[in-house]
Amino acid sequence: MSKHQEKSHSPSKGSTTDQTVQASAADEPIKSSQGAEAVKPAGSDACCEAEATASAAIEVELKARIASLEAENSNLKDQYLRKAAEFENFRKRMMKDKQDAIDFANQSLLMDIIPVIDDFERAIKSSEASGDFASFRDGIVLIEKRLVSQLESKWGLVRFESAGAAFDPNRHEAIMMEKSPEVAEATVSEDFMRGYTLKDRVVRSAKVKVLMPSEEGSAASADAAGADAATTDGKN
Repeated sequence: MSKHQEKSHSPSKGSTTDQTVQASAADEPIKSSQGAEAVKPAGSDACCEAEATASAAIEVELKARIASLEAENSNLKDQYLRKAAEFENFRKRMMKDKQDAIDFANQSLLMDIIPVIDDFERAIKSSEASGDFASFRDGIVLIEKRLVSQLESKWGLVRFESAGAAFDPNRHEAIMMEKSPEVAEATVSEDFMRGYTLKDRVVRSAKVKVLMPSEEGSAASADAAGADAATTDGKN
């Protein structure tokens, strides 16, 4: 090979230098891009750490809130169970008190009647020993008066008389009825069984015989009423 050919094929120093500069220039963008990529993950890590810290704080706060609510719920449940037990005990006591009030409502009345029973026993024994019917009768009368007076003064149980009063279906129960010209309206003539009122309320109607006005009595009453009316008009 000739020298001329060797010169033409051998690279020159200038071309080598240009290639080196071009390579360096080509490498510049790569290095700068690698540096930018290296800076970007560093900021992302800080952001992730902040988010993780915030998430952890929220989680701790939620757990504390849940624990507080669970404790409050347990406390309220305990209070409810206590109140339910207290109410059940109160209801049982009220039922017992109510039943006791029903069972012993008449205790005071019965305690007042017991001495009367004792009086009857003494009267019976006295009559058996003496055989005096008059004394026995007088003793029974006294006992009856004592009992009636005590029931009236202390308990408001009053026995009422009906003979001679106008017939009142609210107070009287007619056992017998008889027409009579002597009455102008239905009138009680006889008490078969006297009635009683308790604090002004009729608790037992009297069983009575009633006299009803006859037709003659009604006509006489009508004539008398007419005469009275005429006399009144004449005076006016």
